[in-house]
Amino acid sequence: QVQLVESGGGSVQAGGSLRVSCAASGYIYRTYCMGWFRQAPGKEREAVARIETDGSGVYVDSVKGRFTISQDNAKTTMYLQMNSLKPEDTAMYYCAASSCGSRWFIRDRSQYYWGQGTQVTVSS
Repeated sequence: QVQLVESGGGSVQAGGSLRVSCAASGYIYRTYCMGWFRQAPGKEREAVARIETDGSGVYVDSVKGRFTISQDNAKTTMYLQMNSLKPEDTAMYYCAASSCGSRWFIRDRSQYYWGQGTQVTVSS
């Protein structure tokens, strides 16, 4: 069973920083490719970032240069460091796992395992 547990998040003013974490077993990190999505009220869930097998990050344009995805050395926890936050970053942030390969960001949502989500709120 794939279990993803997010933590972190919270409320911050625009320009501030937050970090969210995703804990899972080492088996999950070895078996799947991992990333982050977010969903704002009334909007569809959208991709934010994913981590490649070499540890590098791939980001959507809206967060490039502001967000950094990483893993701990044990590869059981994934992080999303969010800097220079904007009100439009306000959303529920979800950790996601899916098989590695092409089109990782744009698969049918049923092809991902999801965490329960953690709320990030950015006030202006």
